[in-house]
Amino acid sequence: MNTEILKVHFTDSYLINPTNPITVNVIGAGGTGSKVMTALLEMNHSLIELGHAGLFIRLWDDDVITQANLGRQRFAECEVGLYKSVAIINRINRWAGTNWKAEARKFEKDSKERLPENAGASIYISCVDSVQARFEIADILNGLNNGKAYSNRPRYWLDFGNSQHTGQAILSTIGTIQQPKSEKYETVASLPMVTDEFGELLKQSELEDDTPSCSLAEALEKQDLFINSSLVQMGCSLLWGLFRNGLTPYRGFFHNLKDFRTHPIKVA
Repeated sequence: MNTEILKVHFTDSYLINPTNPITVNVIGAGGTGSKVMTALLEMNHSLIELGHAGLFIRLWDDDVITQANLGRQRFAECEVGLYKSVAIINRINRWAGTNWKAEARKFEKDSKERLPENAGASIYISCVDSVQARFEIADILNGLNNGKAYSNRPRYWLDFGNSQHTGQAILSTIGTIQQPKSEKYETVASLPMVTDEFGELLKQSELEDDTPSCSLAEALEKQDLFINSSLVQMGCSLLWGLFRNGLTPYRGFFHNLKDFRTHPIKVA
């Protein structure tokens, strides 16, 4: 007889019933980030319909749209030459009447090691293709996590990463999230950061070629057409579950689109 108690992480109570929209920083607006924004638009509308305050998004990316981005990323011919972050935010705000913001710059410290302005948020979603960028994000999040209680203090980090046919999404807590007492579950207050748990693997992957593609055909040699959207749907479903269910027994997954296998990562 199996008497093992299921391990779960309960969502931070502020996210369940907030006074104001939950601030989310999305970092990266390319193949994954541009699709994450569509998912967040759907999530925001659904939350509001359920009586929640919804989401307020800041999208960070200093890249400009090129011809190579069309097709695999959510951009149109008429947007070539615009900042990715600006094009997406303008489109969403016109569509949904939101007041989300574009940050046409990198999410990084300045030359004096000061944290970026407007860096405060409750949730961070990184969609970057650079190992160095992940470690810089982790450094900033650790700097923002000062232990003080305020509405926009950092709580969660959802990181997306992929190669040509495979990818993963990893949910981390930023610090410790207070858990309720439970007789039914074993509660877990802290979920490790991707840079702590998989730091060495990330550094090894840094040897791979991550130079920009000059055409869509070249880009598809590096990343399959549907790997980004496949990851986004499952990763944002994990985030949706935090709001909808108030807890999660999973903190991410590994996904292989070539053979259609997905391996969940349990809360431990």
